[in-house]
Amino acid sequence: MMDEYRRGWAHRYLREAKAELEAAQKIPYMAPNLYMEAIRKARNAIYYSLGEPAFIEVLIRDELGKPKPENDVILRFLIDMENTVQQLSELEEVNGEAVMRQADTIVQVASEFVQTLTEDKIGN
Repeated sequence: MMDEYRRGWAHRYLREAKAELEAAQKIPYMAPNLYMEAIRKARNAIYYSLGEPAFIEVLIRDELGKPKPENDVILRFLIDMENTVQQLSELEEVNGEAVMRQADTIVQVASEFVQTLTEDKIGN
């Protein structure tokens, strides 16, 4: 179980990620930046649901250069998510449709992840 502080931040980041997705649909010229922000906020929601985000970030950074652990599904997921965030943030020319799909998927997965760990139903 997680404490109320982290639960609150996880839910806040998810709400903000969903708001960024909605804003991206309404403001097309800002969509790439808004999609990236939604992805980052979804990642932060997951980190808060797992514990102290600073420790999670260090763990992920340390594991990025290593072979993926076969027996730790959550760590593999976090590494894959971080690789996706890095790849998308390094793109010079953004394919809006592809980034939109990835952002939507990541926010949905983060929502389910946080919901599972917090045992709370998260509204849309």
